[in-house]
Amino acid sequence: MPGTRKLGRTTAQRTAMLRAMVTFLLENGKIETTVTRAKEVQAMAEKMITTAKNDTLHNRRLVLAFVTKEDVTCKLFKEIAPKYSERNGGYTRVTKIGPRRGDGAEMAIIELV
Repeated sequence: MPGTRKLGRTTAQRTAMLRAMVTFLLENGKIETTVTRAKEVQAMAEKMITTAKNDTLHNRRLVLAFVTKEDVTCKLFKEIAPKYSERNGGYTRVTKIGPRRGDGAEMAIIELV
């Protein structure tokens, strides 16, 4: 797991949350969340895209072990990864959008470039 942020959760809860958020990001292209979560999701999403750039059975199984939906994995290997074949990292962008109204948490939008 990249980073050392615990995000106020146990290891299993944190892993499940990151898996869900990475899957949602790859499925929809962008998500709105807190800045610290966005930074963790960014690291994991970039690893998944880098792995998917080389389409082998082993890499498909690695991605399927993390991404929770099989159709998102197919989309990653067929559409998303080929788009970034000439790019060496930097597949996502985190844009800060200000504090959340309820508790003042710093919010951000993470999106695929």
